[in-house]
Amino acid sequence: MRALLLTAALAAGGLAAVGPASHAAGAELARNGGFESGLDGWSCAEGSGTAVDSPVRSGTSALKAVPGGGHNAECRQTVTVRPDSTYTLSAWVRGSYVYLGAKGTGTTDVSTWTPSAASWTRLSTTFTTGPDTTSVTVHLHGWYGTPAYHADDLSLTGPGGDPGGPGDPQPPAAPTGLTAGATTSTSVSLSWDAVDGATGYRVHRDGAEAGEVTGTSTTVTGLSPATSYTFQVTAVNSAGESARSATVTTTTRDGGGGDGGAALPEHALVGYLHASFANGSGSTRMADVPDSWDVIDLAFGEPTTPTSGDIRFSLCPQSECPDVESEAEFKAAIKAKQAAGKKVLISIGGANGQVRLETAAARDAFVSSVGAIIDEYGLDGLDIDFEGHSLSLDEGDTDFRNPTTPVIVNLISALETLTARYGEDFVLTMAPETFFVQLGYQFYGSGEWGGQDPRAGAYLPVIHALRDDLTLLHVQNYNSGPIMGLDDRHHTMGSADFPVAMTDMLLTGFPVAGDQDAFFPPLRPDQVAIGLPASVNAGNGHIAPAEVDRTLNCLTRGTDCGSYAPHGTWPGLRGLMTWSVNWDEFNGREFSRNFDAYYGR
Repeated sequence: MRALLLTAALAAGGLAAVGPASHAAGAELARNGGFESGLDGWSCAEGSGTAVDSPVRSGTSALKAVPGGGHNAECRQTVTVRPDSTYTLSAWVRGSYVYLGAKGTGTTDVSTWTPSAASWTRLSTTFTTGPDTTSVTVHLHGWYGTPAYHADDLSLTGPGGDPGGPGDPQPPAAPTGLTAGATTSTSVSLSWDAVDGATGYRVHRDGAEAGEVTGTSTTVTGLSPATSYTFQVTAVNSAGESARSATVTTTTRDGGGGDGGAALPEHALVGYLHASFANGSGSTRMADVPDSWDVIDLAFGEPTTPTSGDIRFSLCPQSECPDVESEAEFKAAIKAKQAAGKKVLISIGGANGQVRLETAAARDAFVSSVGAIIDEYGLDGLDIDFEGHSLSLDEGDTDFRNPTTPVIVNLISALETLTARYGEDFVLTMAPETFFVQLGYQFYGSGEWGGQDPRAGAYLPVIHALRDDLTLLHVQNYNSGPIMGLDDRHHTMGSADFPVAMTDMLLTGFPVAGDQDAFFPPLRPDQVAIGLPASVNAGNGHIAPAEVDRTLNCLTRGTDCGSYAPHGTWPGLRGLMTWSVNWDEFNGREFSRNFDAYYGR
């Protein structure tokens, strides 16, 4: 599979400072292509590149860049060119899965690569610029998690640009208004004012580049708890990079985001309690929920209208649930469960509770109303169960790291606000359907305009932005169509292979279809529970207890696997989620008893 993915990969978007260019046909246009002046003229993702004195192909220096689990060590440079002109790009490289390419050509972006180069190997490609193209970005990169690669003597030849001519773009002004917003133990949200003429912005952390975005906000992740950081931002366009903004300093919170998960048992069972409605499963009082359940999600808080953001929750009426508890009894039962070490959350949404936070007003109403429910019942946190068309991607929103769709941006902002308000013990969980997550591997950003569902992968920006605060992700491995796994085969419900393949994607990470160089990083095993129906009545995709055990054996022990071979074993997998407590009671507690027996509880 890796070879298949690599042949499709191109580097993520980026810009770099531009040096003066020659005007002669066939002139050398790349600046510092031999890296004799260090990284002058070059920008490398996540500080991954450095100039080294060995090995070198010529001169005294070469580039060494080290990919990480979440980046491919792209090093890039933007060069001024002429429209409707042909150029030759080449470089000498060493290492495995080393790429050379050009983008922004105005015609067909190009790349070439080598799967393995033990000694210096020349890569070369050509391209022709479009009728309006005045700059291109040349880039080198490796692949996620592979060893370091080396490059030297990069060359771009062809007609020189015309940087002194009329209408030549100028580097943008330095950004203003840089502000640090929501802060967790491992992340900081930043925003700044837009700059005229800028096509992107670079974020600098403690003096080193930390990433590049096209919008005027981002969340910097991977930070250390209780640590002070300084940030600056620069604006970029085809002419170069601005001076740096004023510095903002902020300190991350003490302790890990999502620490509510630390209070869960090593292996936890999550279930939804039909608290606000009745169906054929019968009603179960909060006080009667068996001790097997470690996290109890109250289903559901629902909006007054789909776009209001105003969420309401009330107990099932006595006309539907004759044995329903009074408000006082319900609250007392919640406290008793909490005293026994259980977590009780309000779950928002469900199949009938469509929530679309299309405006800032809806976002604010969501924060206010959800906070009121949490406070009223003394709950431990929040579960997001947005289904239907609550989340979908707008056309052109293809970068899960920097979403632009309002319903997604507003949801992220609302959840960041709530997690900051309630602190480190706040439990945040999410229960997306598979097409909201795993389908992003194939179709992210393709949308209805491309013939695919705009919901494909729409949860990914939310999960990624909140990953430092996320206690549990339990994808619904049911009511799903076939989904392609990391083996590039479609998997269907009915056996252990389906939840194994879907969970392996979360724990291994995967490239996102809208941008093959955008790698969705894996979640920690303790953040993942496997969602399954409690009985055949609860939803399509029910599997027998023996298949549940096979699923756990394969993922946590590497044994009893079927046709799908996962990419690792994860003994720390948190556990299982099921729909629902009520359906499990209806089915003689088969699901929860099997979980308890498996883990010897």
